[in-house]
Amino acid sequence: MAESRSTRDALLDAAYDVIVAGDWRKARMVDVAAAAGVSRQTLYNEFGSKDAVAQALAQREAERFIEGTNRFIDEVHPGRPVDAVAAATEWTIREASDNPLLKAVLTDDTHDLLPFLTTRGEVVIGAARRNIESYWRSHWPDLPAQDVELVSEMVARLTISYLVLPSDGPDGSAEAIAARMAQLVERLLMKGVS
Repeated sequence: MAESRSTRDALLDAAYDVIVAGDWRKARMVDVAAAAGVSRQTLYNEFGSKDAVAQALAQREAERFIEGTNRFIDEVHPGRPVDAVAAATEWTIREASDNPLLKAVLTDDTHDLLPFLTTRGEVVIGAARRNIESYWRSHWPDLPAQDVELVSEMVARLTISYLVLPSDGPDGSAEAIAARMAQLVERLLMKGVS
């Protein structure tokens, strides 16, 4: 099992490198497999298609962002859901601005990868939403469940939209975006909560 995991990671690392280099559209499965040091058949056995490789890479990157966000939130110990969202949003926007994979996807629309954040972004959005819900429910169990579901969905979608279409000027800083997200959560989630 560990070998399968390391093969999978090697294949995703190779795909990552191809995307960052700007060659995803031209890349063939045999090229990705060779870069990972495995056969083309091994790549097909693991993923089945080039599209499935891209989907798995999007999921892995989302998981990395979520892990980083959770570590950061644990370090700052937010006292309220609003504070947790502000910290998570600010960290995510800052990290995304330096992420080579995200930069490659956003700056070269010939990759055919942008849909994994937009029209086919259910994996990324779903992972972010579930993480927000889980954090809020474990730290503030008295929040109304229906509100937590709704607001976590909105926060996940808005954060991803800021990653896809960054704001310019002073309102586009990570701090400003985090403050706006906190205001949204304050109005939608914290109404009537003391």
